[in-house]
Order: sequence, then C-alpha cells, then structure tokens
Amino acid sequence: MKHYIGIDLGGTNTKIGIVDIEGNIINSSIIKTNSHENADNTLTRIWEEAKRLVLEKKIPLFSVVGIGIGIPGPVKEQSIVGFFANFNWEKNMNLKEKMEKISGIETRVENDVNVIAQGEALFGAAIGKKSSITFAIGTGIGAGIYINGTLLSGINGVGGEVGHMKIARDGRKCGCGQNGCLEAYASASSLVRVAKERLKDFPNSLLLKSIDNDLDKLEAKNIFDMAKLGDHLSIELIDYESEYLALGIANLLNIINPECIVISGGISLASDEILNPIKEKLEKYALPTALKDVELKIGTLGNEAGIKGAVALFI
Repeated sequence: MKHYIGIDLGGTNTKIGIVDIEGNIINSSIIKTNSHENADNTLTRIWEEAKRLVLEKKIPLFSVVGIGIGIPGPVKEQSIVGFFANFNWEKNMNLKEKMEKISGIETRVENDVNVIAQGEALFGAAIGKKSSITFAIGTGIGAGIYINGTLLSGINGVGGEVGHMKIARDGRKCGCGQNGCLEAYASASSLVRVAKERLKDFPNSLLLKSIDNDLDKLEAKNIFDMAKLGDHLSIELIDYESEYLALGIANLLNIINPECIVISGGISLASDEILNPIKEKLEKYALPTALKDVELKIGTLGNEAGIKGAVALFI
C-alpha cells in the first residue's frame, strides 16, 4: 500500500502525519519549527521525525511515495516559495528541491490555505463538489479556490489572497500595509481589536466580566460564548463580523459562482453562531443566481486539514 507524509509547516509549530491513499492519518505528531534555524536544519529535523512516525507503525519506508508540505506564503509551481510569512528564510526558495535532496522522496509544496481548501474538497466539507472556496479565518484571512480538481494559485502563487480584497476606500489599516482590506475588518484578530475599542463603553458587559476585566485575555471565542448567553455587546460584534464576511463572500460568489463555501480557521469554532447571520446577510450582496444552490458550511477537518490537504496534492 502507498503512503504519504503530510506536513503543515507553521511559524511556531509543525504538524506531521503519515497518511494512506484514502486520507486516513495513521500516525502524527507536532514539533517545534524553530524557524530561527536555517531551512536545511529545520527540514532535516522534520524528515527525521517523519521517519520515526513511519517506523513506529512498522510501515516500510519504501512505501512512502510522496511528501506534501503546506507553508505560510505564496508558492509557484508547487516548488518555489516567494517568501515565508512569520519567519525569516530566504525568498524564492525551491523548497521542493531541498526536501527531495534530504528525503529522496518526491515532494510537492503549496500555500497552507490552498492545502486546507484541497483537504476540505477531497476529504472534508466540500467532498463531492466540483467547485468550492474555503475561507481560513483566524489571525488573517485567506482562501483556497478549488475548481474542477485544480487549485487557483495564479502566476505568482498569490491566488486566493482574498483577505486583501478591498472593501472600503481608505479604510482600516491592514497588516499588509494597505488600507481597507477585508482582513482588517473580518479576521478574528480584527474582531478582537474592535471589541476592545467597544468595551470602553460597556463597563458592565458579560464579555468584560468573562475575562476578569483583563483585555489582554480577550479572544474571539469569548465573544461567541457570551453572545450565546445574551450579552448585548457580543451580539452586536457578531453582527459586525458577519456583515463584513458576508460582503467578502458575496464578492467571490458573484465572480466564481462555486457550489460550496467552507468556513475554517478559528472563527469556524463559532459554528452556527456565525454561519446563520452570514447566510441572512448574503442576500444583500450576492446576485440571486450566485446564491442559488450554493452551500455554506463549516469545515470538518479541523487540525487535520493541513496534513490531509498536503497529502491531497498527490491524490
């Protein structure tokens, strides 16, 4: 039986999994990326851990026929990484070539959000759909656009950077340095930032009490939890979040017209608390024909999405 190694390379932690051809994770672990080291050292440590996982399950190493890697940054031709977000490795690195030299196994590399999208398309919420867009909403916003078995990456690997779609002229400052990006309004981190601004006017809110009046403890999850308990400010914040997400999603519905939209990342933990208001607001922004037959779903792969999606580069 053929096996694959899926690697979800993060700035802090790296997830590694041994996966069979049906997408089942046989063994997995998480190690520190230690991105301050050079790429060769980090990739060698990852390969040694992957080999350990293979041998631990008494799987013959020769049965491993592919290594898939999801990375935070733009990727060209499943090989060359334009730059690595959150750690300082050289630009335009041929990561495929490096890993193949270390492991001796064919390697394919793709942007981490694209990898998640492919995982959801082949093994998760969008299984059976010919076209889907998976939004990863956390510290930032990205999307993987999957059409007829192909990821839309673009000529320089930045296809799917929907977080930098402009939704407001001269609007809020985004981490990319520009203004008015969707990410500056609808990411989990931007929701928390707006909540901190608003809490100054709501000193008696359940939300503030839930974090012991310590704004440094505030996370998006607190907002969704308190909304369920009827906290007025938290309900308003969800309305704010869902409004901008509906606007961004509708723009893509009007352009791509996919069968399925999948919400993943930290925001997806809110489930129906965020999904239902988005559905209600979409009618204001999307063409009726674009809304017809489209499904809006929460991702099902969770923390396994990066590993399974990386392996899906071979399937």
